[in-house]
Amino acid sequence: MVADISYLQQTQQQIAQLDDLLALQRQAFRANPMPSAGQRIQWLKSLAGVLVSERDRLVAAISADFGNRAADETLFAEIMPALHGIQYASKRLKKWMKPSRRAVSMLFMPASAKVVYQPLGVVGVIVPWNYPLFLAISPMVAALAAGNRVMVKMSESTPATAQALKEILAKVFPEDLVAVVEGEVDVGVAFSRLPFDHLLFTGATSIGKHVMRAAAENLVPVTLELGGKSPAIISADVPMKDAAERIAFGKSLNSGQTCVAPDYVLVPRRRVDEFISAYREVVQRFYPTVEGNPDYTTIINDRQASRLDGYLKDAEAQGARIVPVLPQAQGRRMPQALLLDVHDGMKIMQEEIFGPLLPVLPYDGLDEALAYINERPRPLALYYFGYDKREQEHVLAHTHSGGVCLNDTLLHVAQDDMPFGGVGPSGMGHYHGHEGFLTFSKGKGVFSKPRFNSARPVYPPYGKAIQKLVYKLFIR
Repeated sequence: MVADISYLQQTQQQIAQLDDLLALQRQAFRANPMPSAGQRIQWLKSLAGVLVSERDRLVAAISADFGNRAADETLFAEIMPALHGIQYASKRLKKWMKPSRRAVSMLFMPASAKVVYQPLGVVGVIVPWNYPLFLAISPMVAALAAGNRVMVKMSESTPATAQALKEILAKVFPEDLVAVVEGEVDVGVAFSRLPFDHLLFTGATSIGKHVMRAAAENLVPVTLELGGKSPAIISADVPMKDAAERIAFGKSLNSGQTCVAPDYVLVPRRRVDEFISAYREVVQRFYPTVEGNPDYTTIINDRQASRLDGYLKDAEAQGARIVPVLPQAQGRRMPQALLLDVHDGMKIMQEEIFGPLLPVLPYDGLDEALAYINERPRPLALYYFGYDKREQEHVLAHTHSGGVCLNDTLLHVAQDDMPFGGVGPSGMGHYHGHEGFLTFSKGKGVFSKPRFNSARPVYPPYGKAIQKLVYKLFIR
């Protein structure tokens, strides 16, 4: 009972502090509403410097939250792309900030028009647990590059990472510029209700609906990076070793706890056994052992492990065949498995898997595979394996997804010069690179006239000869 009261008091205190933090950042923004390129670049350099100097602490904190997260996965999938994003933005920021000249019709000459990119103000970022560092830093980079202040709400499932990041960022940023917010679900709910100038949420589609509803109360524009069931399609003639290896990497990274991980794979019916054999061989090469292997990332917590185990049991009870890929292990080291004979009535085919389980669906023709995808909610990513250019273009033209990899998985997310974002149930809006700068900027149109007023002839009273001439010249 005492513990419950203490938790409630702490949560109430954290929620009360949110308004103070937002007011602090708003005041700082009003004092400096258009930071110079030099100042923004310095912010980014400071961020890069502290990520490099504190990388070992961050790797350890993330691993502690997971139970075990392969250090190389944190370096490869979190720290390295965060640093590349900083470098990319820093080199191009001055160009992005330049006003964009726009055309003016002859009807309105002499005049000039331009678009000025202005910071929005205070940006809120809600971070999921699966990549707690990169999914905090990447939107932060875009928001800082655009000249904003940033408040970041970390996931309650990664408390060690949240504490480490809060302390690390405090070394280079005052709270009126960058603030990291810790706390449980109630704090996150209160955070989503704050009147930010923009709110970015990364997480489950079901939670995204609540976030969007909360933001709507204050008409806060939102960017939603959600998930969904991202398919992989294997063509009739692609070398199976190529496809299986790249799909296995995409499914193995972070034990499949990735929003763009392949969620199911469509395989030509005659090649299903070939895929199973090649996939098992690759994964067993990746992980000769599971138990005690530091390279094998565990499921984040017992709740997520129980959810995945429930998917397996539900599928098996409804007739699915489970094909183990790795030997059983203790605790949350869930070994990979393929699932055959699945159907839409199974939970594993209804929800995003977010784990090392991969359903395999046979198909008899490419258009049948595309129809299967198109009959379902639009995914965050789509993967096609085949080297025929015409087939590649056919797939691109006849599917919708947030992003696409041809003959690979995941790596489109790491391309700084491409926007990242979903479509429909898998999200709305973009960030990364220039698109991130634009997302967190207001493109303000500015129309400028000299002293000479060329519009005077069209002022009332109407019916004058000059007005009739204007209509004759421009309405046709």
